[in-house]
Amino acid sequence: MEATRLEPRTLVNGDMVAIVSPASWPEESVPAWIARQVESWGLHAVIAPHTLDRRGYLAGSDADRAADLNQAIRDPEIRAVIASVGGCGSFRLVPDVDVDALRADPKMLVGYSDITALHQVWNAAGVPTLHGAIAGAHGDHVRRLLMEDADTVVEADRGALSAELTTSGSVEGRLFGGNLEMLARSVGVVDFDVAGGILLLEINRAAGLGMVDRALTQLRYSGALDGVVGVALGSIDQFAGYEDRGWTIVDTLRDHFDALGVPVLGGLPLGHIEDLVTVPLGTAAVLDVDHGRLTVDSPSGD
Repeated sequence: MEATRLEPRTLVNGDMVAIVSPASWPEESVPAWIARQVESWGLHAVIAPHTLDRRGYLAGSDADRAADLNQAIRDPEIRAVIASVGGCGSFRLVPDVDVDALRADPKMLVGYSDITALHQVWNAAGVPTLHGAIAGAHGDHVRRLLMEDADTVVEADRGALSAELTTSGSVEGRLFGGNLEMLARSVGVVDFDVAGGILLLEINRAAGLGMVDRALTQLRYSGALDGVVGVALGSIDQFAGYEDRGWTIVDTLRDHFDALGVPVLGGLPLGHIEDLVTVPLGTAAVLDVDHGRLTVDSPSGD
């Protein structure tokens, strides 16, 4: 995996941030709440025209959602892009993202879950992203990532369900990944460049263990994970108490992780939890399994 080629600059007071809905529509109050949070940091927020549109479960048509996203990418005044919510629909925009404009003027994207599809586009373009959200107890860390050139240190909770999958060792590499299902769906659509990288996984219980198994099998058998050096595993607490013919989520994941044969650190507060920690993707990281810590370099440059 090559080092990140393009670094968005650190934001300063007065910079503009766009709020967009590339996937599902948010509740009406959400974009305004995000705007207030961003403006409390000294930034200016712009809510994209179609952020609150509704077309089934989508925030308006594909064309309108792509137009909002690309306008934010192309506007030199916009220095970062925040997704209002995940849900479903980001994957439909992958072919329409103006990657040339993104490379010409790198800017970070903030989001997680379904937004993983767009993280993959940014990753293929060599531009870092932020996997997470500004809500919750760690919301201010997004400000530090955007404005203070901050590093990120994530401590594992050894009592969490996913901590049962923790192994041993320590590895270094560029962090990439996100939602398991979206990563598997991206195979054959977005280029994977993961050799030497650390795989971040967040898994929500959208279905049973079979979906988890199929997604990991696709990633492994397609060669998408060839060269991965470690796994940083977020919360799987949604699966607590769930079994399928004698197996739990821990059994399913262990079967695949053993086949990868790399260090695994579970118990990380990442994914579909109330107080998730936001981490950069596409930057250098250290997965110190023995000490239960993931450290990620700043995503931006001056």
